[in-house]
Amino acid sequence: MILAQLPRLHLSILAKPSFSLSSSHFNFLNPKPPVTVARTLFSLASKSNLATVEPLPLPVSDSSDLDDAPVEISLDKLFIPPETDVSGYDPASLTARILKGSNIVLSKYARDAQVVQADYVKSSVKTEDCPADGLPEFALVGRSNVGKSSLLNSLVRRKRLALTSKKPGKTQCINHFRINDKWYLVDLPGYGYASAPHELKQDWNKFTKDYFLNRSTLVSVFLLVDASIPVKQIDLEYASWLGQNQVPMTLIFTKCDKRKKKKNGGKKPEENIKEFQDLIQGFFETTPPWIMTSSVTNQGRDEILLHMAQLRNYWLKH
Repeated sequence: MILAQLPRLHLSILAKPSFSLSSSHFNFLNPKPPVTVARTLFSLASKSNLATVEPLPLPVSDSSDLDDAPVEISLDKLFIPPETDVSGYDPASLTARILKGSNIVLSKYARDAQVVQADYVKSSVKTEDCPADGLPEFALVGRSNVGKSSLLNSLVRRKRLALTSKKPGKTQCINHFRINDKWYLVDLPGYGYASAPHELKQDWNKFTKDYFLNRSTLVSVFLLVDASIPVKQIDLEYASWLGQNQVPMTLIFTKCDKRKKKKNGGKKPEENIKEFQDLIQGFFETTPPWIMTSSVTNQGRDEILLHMAQLRNYWLKH
């Protein structure tokens, strides 16, 4: 049984800002927002007691396409939720507490993770126009064509809750979907779509930025990164901006079912994920939570819902 995971990422601690955030990407040079419970969770998570730093076998998906050998991860690369003490666990016991295909240690806050009901509520272009009922919410964002709408549909087990399109850049508003009448999934406009008019991209950036910084009920941003292709600079820039502005974030690596053939020079998703993690490592004092996913095989679906449940329940308590 997989339990669940909790606190807000400690993306708030940026070590060295070396990526330039160009205006054509996500150049939001703003003062940091007030420190809230949502943001302080990330700094708390880094204070768990780790006695040693030894590689652990990392649980991966059951997909038959994955290598038989388990991925190894060291203790200092795990995301350990607040109020979670792992100091008394031996390596085998600790490994059993890691969400499959992720670096997330399970905590006591995993409950009510299943999606029973999902309803579209509204689309907004201003943060102040978003639902005002105070329910916690999780925002999905990523580069255009990263598979965001497909992932949202997979999470709720509905094919057309969020409409997918072969033409990137179709999501142009802040779209709220109410889950179980208790919390929201939020579909945000994709970034990096070259064919979108410059004025439209500026509008998307403006209201997305405002939403990240001023939405008090935002528990965490789930940043989607395509694991089937080499690392993109724009994804690194987006992640670094979220960290610089202390916006809680989880990395969701999509399209992990796509296996490139070595003879054609392609890299496996695991290799692209490791490269992304290596590049982002220098920008954060602690490793952000991450999960491997596939909308085709539903890999990572349950893990995301459990992670959201822990974040949500911790947020509601504090």
